[in-house]
Amino acid sequence: MYSVEELLAAVHRLTAQRMSTPVCGTAGHAAGHVCLVPSARIALPDLRKAISSRFGEPRSLVAGGIVDPAASVRTGLPLLTPFGERVVEMRAWACGDRWVGCGTTHHDDGDDRLVVLVAERENPAAGLDEAASWVDRVVALTGWETTRVRTVGWAAVEARLGTALPSDYKRLIEIFGGPGAFDDYVQLQVPDAHVESMDIVRHTEWLGEWARTEGSHLRDPYPVYPAAGGVLKWAGTEQAEEFYWLTGDPDPDKWPVLAHGELRESWIRFNGTTAEFIHHMLTDLGHPFSMARWYDVHWYQDYGHPVPP
Repeated sequence: MYSVEELLAAVHRLTAQRMSTPVCGTAGHAAGHVCLVPSARIALPDLRKAISSRFGEPRSLVAGGIVDPAASVRTGLPLLTPFGERVVEMRAWACGDRWVGCGTTHHDDGDDRLVVLVAERENPAAGLDEAASWVDRVVALTGWETTRVRTVGWAAVEARLGTALPSDYKRLIEIFGGPGAFDDYVQLQVPDAHVESMDIVRHTEWLGEWARTEGSHLRDPYPVYPAAGGVLKWAGTEQAEEFYWLTGDPDPDKWPVLAHGELRESWIRFNGTTAEFIHHMLTDLGHPFSMARWYDVHWYQDYGHPVPP
């Protein structure tokens, strides 16, 4: 039986990308997943919390023995297959081409036992309509469910920023909700984030004040917004890569994306929309910030911090 630390280490190994089909050692279980048996001393809430600390906010597949009627292959249904109707509780996390599941199952001796498993995850973008919008393509790539869309007070956000924002960025925020990251790497700046560095309003205000007090060369050769035609940050990565819009055009949907790496030695310009940039970053091997080099199947990791509805 595994301790919490041992479980996390095992799950980390099993979610490594481009591995062969997982094979479970449990009698009667078909290939396509691996079951892990937690120590009986671990409480289910503690186990969920530990997995969430690595994989973000989970989806609920089964609660109190009742399967979510919306459960599908896209939302983690393969995690239920090995147990049939014996699942009592199950939460699901997406990670590339794998699902991670954590819950309890009922056994013939009358006990409910903890289980953690890692199962294969189909590519949610299979059969993607090439005529779809860039936003819809990003949603399809990640397998994200759009049944619960966040309402954002954009008028107040844009009034505080002093500018309108690109429409596809706003739609992405409404669909994906609060703070999170594509492929656990590309982190969006969102309104009302739990920390300043991820909040598009507070970070923009902080950066503008820093540029005003410390000098105008912070993002040379471009000024920093709210200076006329300045750069406005909308995303970044854990490797200190940063993505900005070059403001100036009165129509924010025409703002190009400017990006730079950790050393900030040069800027790369992309004459496309925000969602188009994200899509190419996830799928295009030739993209200078490509995630396609690491992942064939993509996901959005919800950090799970509440934001106003």
